[in-house]
Amino acid sequence: MLNEKCEILVHDELAAGYRLLVVKAPEMAPQLVPGQFVHVKVPALEKSALRRPFSVFNAEDGKVYILYKTVGRGTAALNAAKVGETLEIIGPLGHGFPVKCDGAALLVGGGYGVAPLYFLAKRLIASGWKGRLAVFVGGRTKTDLLAVEEFRSLGVELHLATNDGSEGVKGLVTDPLDDEIIKIREAGGKFELFACGPDPMLKAVALRATGTKSKGWISMDRHMICGVGACYACIQKTVRGNSRCCIEGPVFSAEDLVWE
Repeated sequence: MLNEKCEILVHDELAAGYRLLVVKAPEMAPQLVPGQFVHVKVPALEKSALRRPFSVFNAEDGKVYILYKTVGRGTAALNAAKVGETLEIIGPLGHGFPVKCDGAALLVGGGYGVAPLYFLAKRLIASGWKGRLAVFVGGRTKTDLLAVEEFRSLGVELHLATNDGSEGVKGLVTDPLDDEIIKIREAGGKFELFACGPDPMLKAVALRATGTKSKGWISMDRHMICGVGACYACIQKTVRGNSRCCIEGPVFSAEDLVWE
């Protein structure tokens, strides 16, 4: 784990409420694994304010990419950070996704939950893995479908779904996912599920993994206040008892999770 002072290289608005932050982090970037997170000290907040956790969208060439949504006081304050300024960032933190797969890799993301999945897709491709890679991106409307062009640039198989039908399939992202799972199982193939997004979606994906006796890797979104396991604010119920998302997660095996 490093505490690195990182120069802001890019800080752009992508869509309404979503922003891309790119920082220079030559020590941290090579160590990051898809699904891990970083803790950012937001300079505009008072000194007593805690750091904010963010998933990693990409890490390469000594740079760390963060895709985030403005949802509260911390991210609203981060919006004011300018190119050329410095952010103090701790990372890598937590356990990420396995960068390997037995069978087809089905990546399922909702909203800014696509961030670590893009990083995972890049790493799978870079590792020389030659299996089928399909990405399922969902959102309420087409403005909530993030990183679509980035995924397309990787040449992956891409499936889109929106609640209002403004882009892709009308309905939940699990609708096109179910179609693909049925096809794979009918052909006698194997698959693994990788998911990040809102809890209802994560539960639905996890149950599809356990229900088909397939491997599933689920990135849980909890309020990771301290980031180092000290505050116990990010508890997730598992078959082994209460686990801290910042230490034992945020990525868990689907079979280990206990849902309410």
